[in-house]
Amino acid sequence: MAKRFTENAQKIILIAQEEAKRLNHDYVGTEHILLGLSALEGTVSNKILSGLGVTFRKVRQEIEKMVGIGDTIMLLGEIPFTPRAKKVLELSVEESQMLGSDHIGTEHILLGLIREEEGMAGKILANLGLNLDSVRDTVLNFIGDAEPGDLNEDNAVFSQEINLNTPKKERESAVSKSKTPTLDEYTRDLTKLAAQNKLDPVIGREEEIERLVQILARRTKNNPVLIGEPGVGKTAIVEG
Repeated sequence: MAKRFTENAQKIILIAQEEAKRLNHDYVGTEHILLGLSALEGTVSNKILSGLGVTFRKVRQEIEKMVGIGDTIMLLGEIPFTPRAKKVLELSVEESQMLGSDHIGTEHILLGLIREEEGMAGKILANLGLNLDSVRDTVLNFIGDAEPGDLNEDNAVFSQEINLNTPKKERESAVSKSKTPTLDEYTRDLTKLAAQNKLDPVIGREEEIERLVQILARRTKNNPVLIGEPGVGKTAIVEG
């Protein structure tokens, strides 16, 4: 079953895109992903980077020094990811699989970033006095030494699922405590199902899914609408 990026991992990607725009860059590179990892406080990646002395401010200063700020102000529109940035996300999936994790969190993105050592992010970390192999060991040690709840910050964003085996009155009581009881009763929470790995993998719809993600990542006009006859696969694209 396909693994899912946690909510905070997705936030990292959105931050990377926003920072690329603020720097007037017409691409999202590994350096922007590093900015995102160092920016979102409370995440596993942020704790590790902070412990190594890597802060958002330092990373941004290195980017301005090594890459500079673009001349053209980026307004609306989509900013493409560089091949290296895409590779980082692919490697994060591999890292999650190798560690036997049921999700892809900020720690896995950080591990993917380290493996893509030729990218700008790797050079920035080196400029900050860090050895990439040592950083990787630090991440793995942090994950290995973590208490059961320490790595759940990226996942603890969903309410408790209602057990259908419980009596009806108890289920109704649980639903009544929700802020969206009608939606809970008549619809499925796809976000929660994805976090619980209860959605089937989607095959052959990569182009449509990528386009959907691009629209969702926009700052404005970020509400995609899927139109089609019943049974053509609209729900499958959303589940992807």
